[in-house]
Amino acid sequence: MNTPAVSYKRHRFPPQIIAHAVWLYFRFPLSLRLVEELLLELGIVVSYETIRRWAKKFGPDYARRLRRKQARRDDIWHLDEVLVIIAGRKHWLWRAVDQDGYVLDEIVQNRRNTKAAKRSLTRLLKKQGLAPKRMITDQLRSYGAAKRQIMPNFEHRSHKGLNNRAENSHVPLRKRERVMQGFRSPGGLQRFISIFSTLRNLFVPPKSKRSAFQIHLHRLNAMAEWKAVAGSLA
Repeated sequence: MNTPAVSYKRHRFPPQIIAHAVWLYFRFPLSLRLVEELLLELGIVVSYETIRRWAKKFGPDYARRLRRKQARRDDIWHLDEVLVIIAGRKHWLWRAVDQDGYVLDEIVQNRRNTKAAKRSLTRLLKKQGLAPKRMITDQLRSYGAAKRQIMPNFEHRSHKGLNNRAENSHVPLRKRERVMQGFRSPGGLQRFISIFSTLRNLFVPPKSKRSAFQIHLHRLNAMAEWKAVAGSLA
């Protein structure tokens, strides 16, 4: 069944402008006011509050429509958790990436224990539909306990030095966190990362594509897919 096109009814700005504003906000470490300024330089007068509403309304719809990477049995999952302070309280963003740095899943939780690890791993396995070749984590013992309950027959390596792939993947999110001066709520963080990481997955080339030509071609294809999904083709 074909997915209906994104509806821009009752919006006075053309789809191209709305999609471009949302792309700028989620693709680059820019505040809403900086996106407003960039659009003004192009002769587009729109307030940062309007851009915020566009991001909230259209961002999730764009993310749902973007093609996801096909899971493979030779994938390697790198799992890690990131501390995020929201309204003075500790929360943990549990993240999983594959061997190419592609973000597989992220979930905000207020605990860093076996129950939280089990929930993260169960959700990840359901989302991927396939178990990995191996799972790599840091030395948090909650991962091992959760893995024994959910995937007892699969290889698990637990060593901080092996998990640089996951730790490096936190950097873009940390940059955004600083630009946004933190997140206001766990739900707001969950909504933001679902769009932010989906767009990053689309535009950042896999580690295997290292030449300048391959990277250029990858980004051209990504831009074409983004415009098709957003319904903003000129």
